[in-house]
Amino acid sequence: MSEQTFNQWQAWGLAIRPRTLPAAAAGVLMGGALAWRDGFFRLDATLACLFAALLLQIGSNLANDVFDFERGTDTPERLGPTRVTQAGLLTSSQVKFGMAVVFVLSALMGLYLIWLGGWVILAIGIAAIISAIAYTGGPFPLGYYGLGDVFVFIFFGLASVAGTYYVQAGDVSSAAWWMTLPPGLIITAILVVNNLRDFENDRKAGKHTLAVMFGEQFAKAEYLVCILAAYLILPVVAWLDIIPWLSLIAWASLPIAFRAARTVFTQKGRPLNAALAGTGQAAFMFSLLFWVGLALQR
Repeated sequence: MSEQTFNQWQAWGLAIRPRTLPAAAAGVLMGGALAWRDGFFRLDATLACLFAALLLQIGSNLANDVFDFERGTDTPERLGPTRVTQAGLLTSSQVKFGMAVVFVLSALMGLYLIWLGGWVILAIGIAAIISAIAYTGGPFPLGYYGLGDVFVFIFFGLASVAGTYYVQAGDVSSAAWWMTLPPGLIITAILVVNNLRDFENDRKAGKHTLAVMFGEQFAKAEYLVCILAAYLILPVVAWLDIIPWLSLIAWASLPIAFRAARTVFTQKGRPLNAALAGTGQAAFMFSLLFWVGLALQR
């Protein structure tokens, strides 16, 4: 393999942002755990949901990379991980082609899920692809008008958890609806950290995230509310006898969330990349440990 080819693979590795992928898996794990508890679990359906979620996340990452660059938001002063289009490692055309390939693959994976779940899954899939592109692309980029938080919550919480459960059970239980909240909230908190880190750059570029519109203190408060609400929902739903008390084993992920929150409240700029990764790890571990709690109860 030539050095040039190796560097291209490195560039694509940067472009897909592997550290964002555990968060994309969190909602699928949650939905799969609940389907398993209720006796509807299908490994093929869960894996198809997982691969579709990961591909959608990668496609969204590529779309953000190229469209933020074309809008002039990504500059050399950016504090986040390397964006390959801005850095000149890949051209806009290459990244757009890669984005198209990934979304086609996610759509092909979705065909199997549509066969299992019908038109509901078709609607979710189309909406997910459109939103992934429209987050930073198109005539009305959602992330530039303070709508990113809402759409992240919808697709990483409601759609991911309820959709994974639905393709296996053919319906959505009350437990599944309740448990859309923790992954959605924690992954929304990831976006909040991202917007805090990029506050100055986004403000200069005219990207109106909630952090830019309402200030850094508002964003920190939003982060805290998302994290606290995600964890406090568990005892409430257990008290309502909708999930077992042993599901509170998910609270074992709290130290990860606490470290991330401490960074959010004590650091600015580039050090927030650690909080970004930590919050993603908290989302993944929350769902994984929730499944462990259900297994022990059963």
